Amino acid sequence: MTKLDKRTREYKEWKANFKKESKGLGDDVEKVLKKTGIAKIAKWALGEDCGCDKRKAKLNKLYPTHKPECLTEKEFIYLKSIIGKVNQIKVNDQKKMVTIYNRVFKDRASFTNCGSCFLNGVYKKLETIIKQY
Repeated sequence: MTKLDKRTREYKEWKANFKKESKGLGDDVEKVLKKTGIAKIAKWALGEDCGCDKRKAKLNKLYPTHKPECLTEKEFIYLKSIIGKVNQIKVNDQKKMVTIYNRVFKDRASFTNCGSCFLNGVYKKLETIIKQY
């Protein structure tokens, strides 16, 4: 690639496209199709409105890319003190963990009396985050 002048519109457009984050599977498929040249062939064969944008939006909605939020210091200290250290998790602790989980993962999980459902869902994901810190 030739070196672009950072003051130009061309550079700003390149930078915006280069750092564009994927919203989901539709964006990932679009990137692959553009890299392989299939997107150009589809536009040529099917016309400018080939339905790609609708399919991309639908795939993004069905299979979004989830990037978790960071834990606050208070949440981290709380989770660090409880995860992996107790054999039974009390109801109040489960409710707190569900609240943290919903904020971090932008989800709508609800409290459940099913211990294995809680452990296999909310608990394991929070445990993974704590291990990564």
